[in-house]
Amino acid sequence: MSDYLPKFKPGEAISRVTSATVTGGQLLTVSGSNTVAPSAAGDRGWLGVASRDAASGQSTGVYCDGVQYLTASAAIAAGVLVKCAASGQVATWVVGTDAYELAVGLSLESAAGAASVIAVKMIR
Repeated sequence: MSDYLPKFKPGEAISRVTSATVTGGQLLTVSGSNTVAPSAAGDRGWLGVASRDAASGQSTGVYCDGVQYLTASAAIAAGVLVKCAASGQVATWVVGTDAYELAVGLSLESAAGAASVIAVKMIR
């Protein structure tokens, strides 16, 4: 049997090229072949969190697992699932309304309102 090594190890940022301007800490979505852009409301193809600011066409790291700091689009309670919101932010995932595949992670902290930064345990 031949040896195998993964391209990226768990916890490491993977590198992708941006197809739009990205701000460090934004939730990113796959926007094409090896490219990412800030997530929009309802995105199912989210990948992870930008490691740094990057202009369109530049490379950035993307953290895909673990606990990440994300910006809330509105108030969010601790202990609820969150989903993609506009501009790479997160919003409360709604039980009985939202499909499970929209869930990004579990909020570990409460967000008082828009622009609050909270810790989220990524679930993919």
